[in-house]
Amino acid sequence: MAKARRRVRDTWKEKEWYNIVTPKEFGDISLGTSPAREPDMLEGRKIESSMREIAGDFSKQYVKLFFEIDHVSGDTAHTTFVGHKVTSDYVRSMIRRGTSRIDTITQATTREGRVFKIHMIAITVKRAKTSQKQLIRETMSKLIVKNAADKTYEELIKDIVIGKFASSIYHDVKKIYPLKRVETIKTKIIE
Repeated sequence: MAKARRRVRDTWKEKEWYNIVTPKEFGDISLGTSPAREPDMLEGRKIESSMREIAGDFSKQYVKLFFEIDHVSGDTAHTTFVGHKVTSDYVRSMIRRGTSRIDTITQATTREGRVFKIHMIAITVKRAKTSQKQLIRETMSKLIVKNAADKTYEELIKDIVIGKFASSIYHDVKKIYPLKRVETIKTKIIE
């Protein structure tokens, strides 16, 4: 007696493909496509992309951008920016023997009230004393809060991603102790 075979349902045929695009701050550039049975199943998905893929700038390949799908209209999934990160190998390449790495993690609020968690590092030319490191850390923290409060959400994202935000902090902090580099290595939108 042969058993009746159960028919396997092909779920891929039931899915539709949706084009995922960046927010308007990044120029509505396509990030690729993703399948889903229902459009609301896409909401909340996180997408990672590099600055090279979005801007075409190969020199910014170490910058990873994170987006989250917030709504779908038609066959297009729209995203919001949720943060960025610099690759760990790029951070390691900046640090040399005889230098100091000074990390600052600060919560900053934009003009509209959006809250960011910003992680910046400063690399000194020579090894710094503990008191100098502390003063640099405190100064960077104050400048991050002050500079973020002067900017809108879109301006802050743009300045952080292209490096203008870190550059403005570098010019103020280098007066305390000679610095080799200041870099925003991670951001996350909290609210």
